[in-house]
Amino acid sequence: MANALLKGMNDKQSEAVLATEGPLLIMAGAGSGKTRVLTHRVAYLIEEKGINPWRILAITFTNKAAREMKERIAKMLDPELAKDVWVSTFHALCVRILRRDIQKLGMNRAFTIADPAEQKTLVKHILADLNIDPKRYDPKALLAAISNAKNDLKTPEQYAKSAGTPFEQTTATVYAEYQKRMRSDQALDFDDLIMQTIILFQKDPETLKFYQNKFQYIHVDEYQDTNEAQYQLVHMLADGYRNLCVVGDADQSIYGWRGANMQNILDFKKDYPDAQVVLLEQNYRSTKNILQAANDVIKNNKKRQVKTLWTENKTGDKITYYRAQSELDEAYFVIKTIEQDIRVGKRKYGDFAVLYRTNAQSRAIEEAFVKSNIPYKMVGGHKFYDRKEIRDALAYFRLVINPDDDMSFNRIVNEPKRGIGDTSMEKLQAFATQNGWSLLEAAQNAELSDVSGKARGALAKFGSTIKQIQAKKDKGTVTDLMQAILDDTGYLPTLKNAGTVEADTRIENLQELLSVTQQFDERYEPEDENSDIFVDFIADLALVSDQDEVEEDARRSR
Repeated sequence: MANALLKGMNDKQSEAVLATEGPLLIMAGAGSGKTRVLTHRVAYLIEEKGINPWRILAITFTNKAAREMKERIAKMLDPELAKDVWVSTFHALCVRILRRDIQKLGMNRAFTIADPAEQKTLVKHILADLNIDPKRYDPKALLAAISNAKNDLKTPEQYAKSAGTPFEQTTATVYAEYQKRMRSDQALDFDDLIMQTIILFQKDPETLKFYQNKFQYIHVDEYQDTNEAQYQLVHMLADGYRNLCVVGDADQSIYGWRGANMQNILDFKKDYPDAQVVLLEQNYRSTKNILQAANDVIKNNKKRQVKTLWTENKTGDKITYYRAQSELDEAYFVIKTIEQDIRVGKRKYGDFAVLYRTNAQSRAIEEAFVKSNIPYKMVGGHKFYDRKEIRDALAYFRLVINPDDDMSFNRIVNEPKRGIGDTSMEKLQAFATQNGWSLLEAAQNAELSDVSGKARGALAKFGSTIKQIQAKKDKGTVTDLMQAILDDTGYLPTLKNAGTVEADTRIENLQELLSVTQQFDERYEPEDENSDIFVDFIADLALVSDQDEVEEDARRSR
């Protein structure tokens, strides 16, 4: 089997696969076959070293990369064995850990994962409540500062101690209140997933020890893009067996703006003086001309591990540079190039990608594509899970699963319209605060509040409806529960009664959501006896990125 796993590999790739014990740094240039090395290394550990698959962890940066790695491993091993290897993103890994043990931090295992839009809404509410001017202190900028603090593992208290400028002091105030309300909602944001896992490990050494013993072999892809929190998490886990294999390339580090610390990969030998280093320099993807250009640019980097990519591929076409006179000129040059390649090079539309630096630049290219009748897929545009009706349905679902989720309650208490105004909601909030209740619990006791008239009855009815839907949870699937939500809350009937084109489109999108739930039901496999299919569904959707929505088979042609 060993010979089969190493077949077709160059010497350096084979060396990386066989170097199984102790710390290993694989400096992998672009197109040098790093995914192949990683997957074959995992297969080698299982087949040749006899390591149980559930004792192997591989961390990637996107769900798509994790899926590809799983599929490749499954082709080399018994699918049942391959299934037990932990291959996931940092966030998915932390969700699995927290779902099992977050109660040790005093939180509910059914915690909600807040998305960026919900975070922004929460900060806006905080600014209003604290009488802070949102024009002077932009919610987006405050959230970015809070995110950076969490990636640096700074709690609100720690951040406040080092806050100097007025902006930092305001951030410290907002951060503290933000965390307080998130905890009250039993909610975490994406940065919390990693930070709270580290806090869990620090507060409960037994939990850390469990995972250190579980993962005998740890692999981390794109190590140059790790931030401080990810770095700490990896090294805490690796302290058990020290069999840590990191793969990356300082020359490809482009995420410093979002907290990535390239120094992590450059300092690996300092962290592990006994680490073995393997350079993957043979490129299988590019032509000689492209590699020469890349090497000439990269050699100017001041901080780098010296390496030179080379290839046995052909010399290839020269690199083309076009200086457009306007955004329209640029868009039509792109179209002309694509059309020519399709005509002469026998390519398909799905073979092309157009990259742009800011979202505003996409408009001219999109318009030109539409006018030229070229099919395209936007990545990072208006995504399926960002559509209003989908967000509403998922907010209902989250509230049913996590009754403390005030963010979801606020979103859908008046969807469809129930005649509950801002004044009634302010009174309900005061009633909830006075009794130490969530908004849902307050609504279920609305008859005791000073909310008046029709709104009080509507709130009580809403609370009762959610309670009735919750009672159906134990009797069916995720699809059954989602269908009950859409029907019993009046959401779907209201759309059907509207009879407009827009309403029909929303109904179609909700039907598509039901097909998502059906697929989840069919494929669901509980991780352990404590697994909850409804909680796992919400976590699964929360971890979907726009990159994962790109069609796997983009081979469309006119």
